[in-house]
Amino acid sequence: MIDNMSDSMLLALVGAFGGVILGLAARLGRFCTLGAIEDALYQNSSDRLRMWGLAIGVAGIGSFALAGSGYLNLPETIYHQEAWSPLPAVLGALAFGYGMALAGNCGFGALARFGGGDLRSFVIILVMGISAYFVLSGPLANLRLFILSATEIETSFRSYPEVLNALTGASVTTLGLVISAGIALLALSSGAFVKKRKHLITGVAVGFAIVSGWAGAQWVATNGFSVVEVHSHTFTSPLGETLLFLMTSSGGGLTFGVGSVFGVLAGAFAGSLIKGHFRWEACEDPRELKRQVVGAVLMGFGAIMAMGCTIGQGISAFSILALNAPLVFAGIFAGAALGLRQLI
Repeated sequence: MIDNMSDSMLLALVGAFGGVILGLAARLGRFCTLGAIEDALYQNSSDRLRMWGLAIGVAGIGSFALAGSGYLNLPETIYHQEAWSPLPAVLGALAFGYGMALAGNCGFGALARFGGGDLRSFVIILVMGISAYFVLSGPLANLRLFILSATEIETSFRSYPEVLNALTGASVTTLGLVISAGIALLALSSGAFVKKRKHLITGVAVGFAIVSGWAGAQWVATNGFSVVEVHSHTFTSPLGETLLFLMTSSGGGLTFGVGSVFGVLAGAFAGSLIKGHFRWEACEDPRELKRQVVGAVLMGFGAIMAMGCTIGQGISAFSILALNAPLVFAGIFAGAALGLRQLI
């Protein structure tokens, strides 16, 4: 059966598989970046940030285990293929985080809420997808490429294990496993958090979803007939890809990202039904809608400059310890903190 499927269909199925898990994690496990930041800053609770850290650690252990077993070629991953331009990445992350606070959701969170009937999130999805493509391949694409080229830092390293490998001689795989295990253990260092089984299951499930994306994309790239970018889940440019697919599948066909988007929607819908939380909601305040539209634009622009969102850089890139990942994560946190402070 697999032999009769196109590479694009296989990639979409891989994306949908992990997307369903992520959608369920959002609705059943309350996995949300903005919620985690709000809890840490205003509720004096680190539980959801620890859940995020556990997801990063599990994803990292799985990813480097794949690399050590020969099932993931790290130099082929998208975060190793791009030049290193930290300045626009950090500025983009700040814009993304600030926009996330204004909108009340990131792209992934908007998909999860739309899956539960929130029509306000549908607006965020549309605006964010369009604004992302405005910078990625639209009128501002050449400016983006110029900025990236002008700020590029020449280096042969693309991840922190590679840097440490050059300093210590230890293998990249071993270093990646040790660092990822350290992140997971840091997340588990709270006794109160460890007792919350739902949080543990959610963090592990999200990490597994990211690993499944890497493994599936690498398998198609190795065994398929098309040129395939090896990447895992992210939710900025895939929103635009999904819009293109829905409008004209001949102009923008099935991709990993399209499958991932539909998977999150399906998982979130199922999760909202399981919890009994599905209900239609709409925006009644024009000021709220204005904030959400402006926030979605900032997220679309910012995520393309940062080469990822809360999931793309915050977990997928972090799972292979890419150079930009912690910088972008910190920038998103700082931007969101500023936006929340202004709103609250």
